[in-house]
Amino acid sequence: MKQFLLPAALVPLALALSACNGSPERYTVPETAVAGPRLPVAWRSIAIRDVSLPTYAASEEIYSRSASGALSSSSDVLWADDPTRAITQDLARLLAQMTGAQVAAEPWPFFDRAQATLEVRVADMLAEPDGTYRLTGQFFVAPDVGGRNRAAPFAISTPIAAPAGPAEIAAARGAALGELATRIARTGLR
Repeated sequence: MKQFLLPAALVPLALALSACNGSPERYTVPETAVAGPRLPVAWRSIAIRDVSLPTYAASEEIYSRSASGALSSSSDVLWADDPTRAITQDLARLLAQMTGAQVAAEPWPFFDRAQATLEVRVADMLAEPDGTYRLTGQFFVAPDVGGRNRAAPFAISTPIAAPAGPAEIAAARGAALGELATRIARTGLR
């Protein structure tokens, strides 16, 4: 049987993932602080569709990629919230804080229609063997009336702090979402 060695940065994660303690440990993503001045955007209200995630990223389990390229997880280490819901809500919160616009996940909760709709399709979202958290995909902005449609790919990589366990992966995911929200505000919502 062929053995695969993990980079030293991911050994604590592998140990946490292999622990079997009867009840799973659940991890939340720390709330990312929004720094800097407000970013001006073209619309006062923006609806966000549920973020589209790959099957592994939409599951409760926290995934990482080994040096061989295989994805692994454990039912003993889980996200505390449904990833699709959590990521969609985090993006709405971050964009509202950054822009001052009225931003909410669909279904749109307000009487007036949103002036634009944001859709995010994630292609890859997990801890990498080099000690980074990778978030790639594409986002789309569709104005309700007037304006031009926008689409842009994104590839974000944030470092995972030592000891690279589930809590540090959760913090890196939060940082990656903060960077994604900033890119969307700067390039997609102007």
